[in-house]
Amino acid sequence: MRIRTTTNTLSAARAVSTISAVAASALLLTLTACSSDDRSDAAISVDNCGDTVTFDAPPENVTILKSAPVTTLSELGVLDRVKNRAGLYPPEYFSDETNAALDEIPSITDKTDESGHLQISREEVVTTAPDLVIGETDTINRQTMASSGIPVIEEPAFCGSIEGVVTWDDVWDQITVYGTIFGKEEAAAAYIDELQQRLDAVTDAPTATKPDGSPYSIAVLYPTIGGGVTYAYGTGSMAAPIVASAGAENTYGDQTDRVFEVSAEDIVDRNPDVILALYSDGREDQIVDAVNRLPGIDRTTAGKNQQILPMLLNFAEPPTPLGVDGLKKLDAYLRGLD
Repeated sequence: MRIRTTTNTLSAARAVSTISAVAASALLLTLTACSSDDRSDAAISVDNCGDTVTFDAPPENVTILKSAPVTTLSELGVLDRVKNRAGLYPPEYFSDETNAALDEIPSITDKTDESGHLQISREEVVTTAPDLVIGETDTINRQTMASSGIPVIEEPAFCGSIEGVVTWDDVWDQITVYGTIFGKEEAAAAYIDELQQRLDAVTDAPTATKPDGSPYSIAVLYPTIGGGVTYAYGTGSMAAPIVASAGAENTYGDQTDRVFEVSAEDIVDRNPDVILALYSDGREDQIVDAVNRLPGIDRTTAGKNQQILPMLLNFAEPPTPLGVDGLKKLDAYLRGLD
């Protein structure tokens, strides 16, 4: 497959375009500066994480390193083009059909560190001879794969290319990117319409509120099982529109970063009504226990009333269709509080 990667500004990260084939050239991956007059001779071009990635045909031998894109690939009917995978793929995210398809895809490794980051070498991925890698790690990224001529696509939230407050449009934009890459533009548009309808069904309903009619305050956290660093999510994360769409307030809505370390003291000072506890691996009771072990958490409304909702990470982060499912889970939980 002939591909080329050119550097763009982050503000162009959401743009997606398809251009006509002009001529054949070398089978290389390059990183070069581009201008408005720069035109690729490849058939497909998408902007992703500050680079323009181009292909001469939709990929057929894909290696994925994260669970985030699976739902979209499945809905677009291209999951069968994924020939290898690495990382964790909790079955709770997916339909029975999608889980069955994932079971048939060979796993390179599922080894992760305590923060849930995949541990994999460049050589392990190159050996699969992919024409596209979806997902980045400390060792697998656009720069390290360039010498092997292998293009890489990442979720924009993970590479920091989403500017400002994250919205549902960021979900739709990435679906469009995958639709363009795989030649499934119409399927992508139809899927976005379906998701918008599901979203509207939640947001158009009366909002769940506290008994006095005020909105719930929610701290979206990622605690470490067994003790360690606790992370919180601000307006640069998908957690922001999910909490807002549930009619609640993000306790860390004054923070523009996607994710950041927080102290137990700060959480206690902010006194959230509910704690949405995200996790990548482990059991729900372990996550609740990790929250309850934070010093002083019993002095918060969430800790005192045990209003702690454990939720798998991809239901709230990054911006993917799973966010709609995460919203429904959060909305149902809030409605069940007295």
